[in-house]
Amino acid sequence: MTDPTAYLTTPDGTRLAYRDDTPPHAHPTAPPVLLLHGLAGHLGEWDDLTARLLADGHRVVRYDARGHGASTRTPADMTRAAAVRDAVTVLEELSLSPAILLGQSLGGLTAMLTAAAHPALVTALILVEAGPACRNAELPAQIAAWLDSWPAPFPSRREAAAFLGHQAWADGLDWREDGGHARVDRDTMVAAVAELATEDYWEQWSRVPCPTLVLRGEKGTMPAEEATGMRARRPADTHLTVVPDAGHDVHLDQPRALYEAVETFLRATPENAARLGTEPADH
Repeated sequence: MTDPTAYLTTPDGTRLAYRDDTPPHAHPTAPPVLLLHGLAGHLGEWDDLTARLLADGHRVVRYDARGHGASTRTPADMTRAAAVRDAVTVLEELSLSPAILLGQSLGGLTAMLTAAAHPALVTALILVEAGPACRNAELPAQIAAWLDSWPAPFPSRREAAAFLGHQAWADGLDWREDGGHARVDRDTMVAAVAELATEDYWEQWSRVPCPTLVLRGEKGTMPAEEATGMRARRPADTHLTVVPDAGHDVHLDQPRALYEAVETFLRATPENAARLGTEPADH
């Protein structure tokens, strides 16, 4: 089978691995969707949602963030600004904009910051367990300890899935004769969250102009107060949804429920429906 992964190079020389899927029956007005995974993740986490969005007529693009998967493993710049530049490069190089940006965890932060800085590129924003209240002085050390706890290598796919929580995470490892190896560099992952030790992004959130869905897992790590605070700052176009029986990886814990929440959001109002290429939902 031909590998559908393609590559593009960003202005700073970082190589990004991506997949660009076109629906068999494209909806003439359905915007493309750009999917952004979280820290230490990979584009394969979006397989289920990609199939569902393709069935609805959306073109879907997902990529391994810098430092992840098949993209450049140890780029010099792992700031959030660099992550935004990567998203913009993908949107522009693949002629996606204006697109729906959907990101989970750190990928959601990238999506949010991209929408704030480049509003013309984004028609709607969907944040999964992601928001602007990031400041946590202990986060870099916590990420380092988490990665240090990974077996090197994982002895089997079954044990990797049990340890990491999902088969999709196990599938994202580099499987060799001696077992499964991480496809991320520990220090690079710590660098990716370094500024989150001291920074919040409420000002950027307040500048996002497009309709936004904020999705939390019922058992996730995003505080309810953060989501309600987001709606308080942008009450007219911020929609909140809690997915039952889902943790931080909502897209893997409850993929159908995630899709249904996304579909409901995209059909939420006649105005959005006209712009997003869907029929308005009955309310």
